[in-house]
Amino acid sequence: MTGSMYSPVLETSRIFSELCEQSERFDLPPEVLANKDRVSFSTSHNEIYFPIPFKETETLAALKGVEGSVAAAIADLRFGAGAGPRGIQVNLEAATAFGCQAYMAKVDGLSKLDPDVKSKLKNTDLLAAQSNGYRRMSANLYKTKNPDEFFHIHGSLEATTTLNMIGLEGQRPDLTDYEEIIKVIENKVQQYTAAELEEMNKERRQAGVTAYKYEDFIKTPHNLHGKSTNCLGTFPPTPFPARRNGSNKILEGIKVLEMCRIIAGPTVTRILAEYGADVLKITSPNLSDVPFFQVDGNMGKLTADLDLKSEAGRKQFEKLLDDVDVIVDGYRPGALDKLGYGAEAMAALAKKRGKGIVYVNENCFGYEGEWAGRAGWQQIADCVTGIAWAQGQFMGLSTPVVPPFPISDYGTGCMGAIAALTGLYHRAKTGGSYHGKASLMHYDLLLFAMGQYPAEVQEELRKVQPPEFFKLRHCDSVDRISSTVLKGMQERFPHLYKPAGSESEGRKPLTELWSSRAYGADIEIVKPVVAIGGVNNQFARSSRPNGFDQPAWEEFSIEETDAKKC
Repeated sequence: MTGSMYSPVLETSRIFSELCEQSERFDLPPEVLANKDRVSFSTSHNEIYFPIPFKETETLAALKGVEGSVAAAIADLRFGAGAGPRGIQVNLEAATAFGCQAYMAKVDGLSKLDPDVKSKLKNTDLLAAQSNGYRRMSANLYKTKNPDEFFHIHGSLEATTTLNMIGLEGQRPDLTDYEEIIKVIENKVQQYTAAELEEMNKERRQAGVTAYKYEDFIKTPHNLHGKSTNCLGTFPPTPFPARRNGSNKILEGIKVLEMCRIIAGPTVTRILAEYGADVLKITSPNLSDVPFFQVDGNMGKLTADLDLKSEAGRKQFEKLLDDVDVIVDGYRPGALDKLGYGAEAMAALAKKRGKGIVYVNENCFGYEGEWAGRAGWQQIADCVTGIAWAQGQFMGLSTPVVPPFPISDYGTGCMGAIAALTGLYHRAKTGGSYHGKASLMHYDLLLFAMGQYPAEVQEELRKVQPPEFFKLRHCDSVDRISSTVLKGMQERFPHLYKPAGSESEGRKPLTELWSSRAYGADIEIVKPVVAIGGVNNQFARSSRPNGFDQPAWEEFSIEETDAKKC
């Protein structure tokens, strides 16, 4: 952004300071505010990377600064402060890569957008809600019956219910053309008003939502207030496990159960794996998941299938609960509660065993207000809060457009990781169990709170975008929008996309290469963002698809054969 007086680093520091000043509200360790000067932000190019009116890179980097601050407080608590304060470094280019890391990941050199990559993946798209173009577009933004009114229908990972809801067949093998698919579905959506679609969605428990402008969203009765971390009972502190062989991994020996799909929830635990936690991802063999998101999202973890609706599955799961430290729940609100494994039940278990549990929920709509029980995804949050309308206005349109990349997923994942780290800190310092909460809407509203780029900066951003960017429409798919923006970013910012192993001009790439026996190929993934003095926050193992390992903590003692190559 040459020619502009705007400084991404200075704005990141401002956002970070503002977050630190609210540390008491978020129940963060007191060290976060006291030692905020130990956090430094850097950039190699002083650029604004995302063609979005919101300060995405700056906000992500600031959140990473908070994350690193809490992790450093744990390191001091666990290992001692040593000679002095630990430096915490966050690079803005690395934070940018974090915000679109699914689109930077590769399997055998193939990215998410390469059709040939499907042959490298385990097919967990059980109902073809992703692989079938027609069914995929059941999760998209369309015009309604009323002028200037838009509704984002969302078939989630099933599609048929939403398609049937608007009068379409669940399967249309004859319909393969992208533009024709949009025409067929939007024509049906346009037969209804947003109010009618809201009611239809409610009856069928679907995740669709009206695309509001921000000024209209804040007039809704939905309430997002509440602390991000709450204590769920008091009993003596739970110390961290003894160090193994002088290891300096902050969360070494901490056992984490991940009960999540797609991006935001798995990002919480991916971050915990960076800090050394033993993360075991549990998925149902009967539930769909997006195959490619597992390449990036399952880094550093073990993965296993369990059917918690079966007696055998519950028995195995409850054995895992005997020694668990952290549970991350990213399913529809209340789903695990109905199975008997919600936050209150786990707090009771913790009290019984005399060892605290940190329970982290991640959802779309938050935890208070009339929409708290609704299911939702990244696009849903971006549409309901006004992010999509602001994106469309930035592009010179009078329609909403879902922004490129699942950035709010990653921001929410970072917030969830901060909640988990905070809970672990308090559990070790003062005792008890803790309930951490993060939501996609909380992240989007943080973007609004931090403000959009100044008008002159937005104008500069528009001037350097390729013509294809301005041809995007409200009804284009997330992948169409993201692939168009990714192409433009790759052309303008080649330094972001250096392949792992290249260090031209003395600058290291933002990705690293691992061998993966599970995928039978090398995988390339975005590196951990935060660097903390005196500790090692790096992955211990490569990625694998869901259901690859056995559901047992003993699996972590088996020597890992995968290795980082560069």
